[in-house]
Amino acid sequence: MDWLNLPPLATLRAFAAFAEKRNVVDAGVALNVSHAAISQQLRALEKHIGVALLDRSGKALTLTGEGEHLARALQLGFGAIAAAVSDLARSGQDRPVHVSLTSSFAASWLMPRLPGFRAAHPEVNLILDPTYEVVELRPGGVDVAIRYGAGGWPGVECEMLLQTPMVIVAAPKLLGGRKDWSPAELAQLPWLEEIGTTEASKWLSERGVGPKRGAGRTQLPGNLLLDGLRSGQGVTVTVRHFIEADIREGRIIELFVEPDTRGYHIVTPKSPLRPTVKTFTNWLKREVRTAK
Repeated sequence: MDWLNLPPLATLRAFAAFAEKRNVVDAGVALNVSHAAISQQLRALEKHIGVALLDRSGKALTLTGEGEHLARALQLGFGAIAAAVSDLARSGQDRPVHVSLTSSFAASWLMPRLPGFRAAHPEVNLILDPTYEVVELRPGGVDVAIRYGAGGWPGVECEMLLQTPMVIVAAPKLLGGRKDWSPAELAQLPWLEEIGTTEASKWLSERGVGPKRGAGRTQLPGNLLLDGLRSGQGVTVTVRHFIEADIREGRIIELFVEPDTRGYHIVTPKSPLRPTVKTFTNWLKREVRTAK
C-alpha cells in the first residue's frame, strides 16, 4: 500500500507547519520545538522524497513548485484528519454514559445522590440500566458496571467502590422478639429474595438447610425488597450498607453477618474511557470518600 511508503509523520508535520507560517522559527513555535529541529525535519523530508521542496537561494526559505504541491496536499490531508477526530470526539461526548447496576444499588445508594451529580455535571447524560445479568462491556455498549463481589473479574478493570458485607436480617415483629435463630429455624420463616439472585438459597444450603422451606419464598425487585423487609414480610440476605441505619435504630435485627472483603466495584472495559465516563466514575469515588 502506498501509505506504507510515506515519510515519517514528524517530517510531514514540520513541513506543513513551515508551509503555513513560511518561517522556521514560527513553525517551531507552532509545534513547540526549536527552529533547528524544524530545519532538520525539512532536510530529512527532502532526502526521503528525493525532491527539493525548499528554495534556499535567497535570504529566506521559500517553497519550490514541488513544495507548493505537497503543501496543498498536506493541508487537505491534515484538515480531513482533524475534522474526523473532532467529529469522533464530539459524538463520544454526546453519547450518554450507559451504566449497568442492580436495582437495589440504584434505589438505595445511587438515586438519593443523583441530584448532586446532575447539579455538578448537567452536560453528562446517563442511562441507568438495572439488571441482574453480568453484562459484557464493549465499545458502543455499556460503559461502566457496578458489581458486587470479591473483584478480580477477567477481561475488565475493576476498582473497589464500597466495601460492605452481606447480612441476614429481619424485622423484629417477624422474629417475635427472638434473636438466636439457627439457619434451620430461619428456613421455616418467609424469605424475600431479589430477582435474579441466589444469595438466600446459597446461604441456607451452605449451612445444611435444603430447598424446602416452611413459609415459602417471594422474589421481587431490589428496590422493593427493603420495603418488604422493613414491613416484616420476610427474612432476607442483603448488603449491610443499605440497612445500617435500620439496624442501628432497631427497626431491623441483624442475625448473621458474612465477614469478608466483598463489596461493590466500579467495572470498566480494558480500553480508553470517554471523558464523560471518567467524570461519572470519579464522581462515584468522591461520593464514597465524602461519606466516610
